[in-house]
Amino acid sequence: MSSVVTVSRHNQEAKTPPKPNACSCSSGSCCGSQAEAVCKPARKEPYIIGFAQSAAGKVPQVSTELAGRDITGAWKVRWGIDRMSYTVEPGLYCAGAPDESSPVLVTANYKLSFDQLRRELSGLSVWILVLDTKGVNVWCAAGKGTFGTDELLRRIEAVKLGSVVGHRTIILPQLGATGVAAHTVAKKSGFHVVFGPVRASDIRAFLKAGMNAADEMRAVNFTFADRLVLTPVEIVGAIKPLILFFGILFILNAAGLGHFGLTELIAFSGAVATGCILTPVLLPWIPGSAFSFKGALLGLIWAALLIFLNGWPQLGYLRAASFLLLLPSVSGYLAMNFTGCSTYTSPSGVNKEMRVAIPILLVAAFLGILLLLADCILNALH
Repeated sequence: MSSVVTVSRHNQEAKTPPKPNACSCSSGSCCGSQAEAVCKPARKEPYIIGFAQSAAGKVPQVSTELAGRDITGAWKVRWGIDRMSYTVEPGLYCAGAPDESSPVLVTANYKLSFDQLRRELSGLSVWILVLDTKGVNVWCAAGKGTFGTDELLRRIEAVKLGSVVGHRTIILPQLGATGVAAHTVAKKSGFHVVFGPVRASDIRAFLKAGMNAADEMRAVNFTFADRLVLTPVEIVGAIKPLILFFGILFILNAAGLGHFGLTELIAFSGAVATGCILTPVLLPWIPGSAFSFKGALLGLIWAALLIFLNGWPQLGYLRAASFLLLLPSVSGYLAMNFTGCSTYTSPSGVNKEMRVAIPILLVAAFLGILLLLADCILNALH
């Protein structure tokens, strides 16, 4: 039940398969028909505090309290450090001391999603079915299809869920609804799908209300704080290209083919900040619907402000014109990356925007580079 919607680049599949960290019964590899089989985890993760007995064998029991390393891991992921390997082993887990009548909650194997759920389960006894979403959160995985009908059916069979619980109801996060065909799951597995609340923090009230979600539990509130917390990974992703760009400018300076200094440093650093931070934070108040347009609009305002502060004569008309083309292109492209982080867009909407926006941004950037080079050549001739 992830309460966090994450990724653009965050949507990418894990580059390496997750390391085994749970009871092998979680993947259905040891229990077979022998319900009393003893399972030994290949590596016991700190959040596994014991094992609960089920009719299908022993199931890892997880802590509902986040440790320091969980908090540190979440911080690192926010800054793009080891993000694609921040996973848990898919399979069946539990919190508390569940029995055959306990609820079954479904989530993704992105550890941030997993942690968001388990920390809300203190005092509850539930089963947790973790799908293999390749280290992607519920919202994004549903759009990609990894949090989907086929994976859910495979995991239900692999963990022998029908033997673990006597009822036939599973609770999925609402943000995963786009990837799961509930009628197909019911037809092929016998399990009835109930979509729970958007936020993991509402799961306790949802269960207490007999699995009925109040209207506010269904609302997706992509708040200022939600948007701000997603910006660090975008900043980190933009740093490498920015350093490369400044490296090229330095080489041109060293070769006597350009005169780039503090103005250019401020100009392009500001464009990156505009696309990665300012646009997401001000998203609801910027005119237009396309993220690329919102970012380009703020980038254009930034370019105009920079030119005004430097003055046309001092900056030069060609360089000023190049800023008006290049800076909005940079901020527009970076803002467009944020479409995968937000709940404002759909996969089809993202694809449509990219088809239209990318050619326009590339042409504007190309013309801006030509004007910048032309300015360099004229300055060198003089």
